Amino acid sequence: MSRVCQITGKKAMVGNNVSHSKRRTKRKFNVNLFKKKFYMPHEDRWVQLTVSAAGMRTINKKGIKIALAEAQGKGFIDKF
Repeated sequence: MSRVCQITGKKAMVGNNVSHSKRRTKRKFNVNLFKKKFYMPHEDRWVQLTVSAAGMRTINKKGIKIALAEAQGKGFIDKF
């Protein structure tokens, strides 16, 4: 499974190392991901998601039901 947030769609980025030598190398900036369980009271069940810190703030702000519906509309998750 790739390291992608299921709510925001954030994924790893690639950039340059800051080095004081002539060698040019790339580095990977990973996303701050967590596996979290969220309770959906309207369906009376738990859902496990891989979310970033920004995704958790989105869920806290909008609610789990709306956040999942928007993520499904954008194609970040198939079904919930």
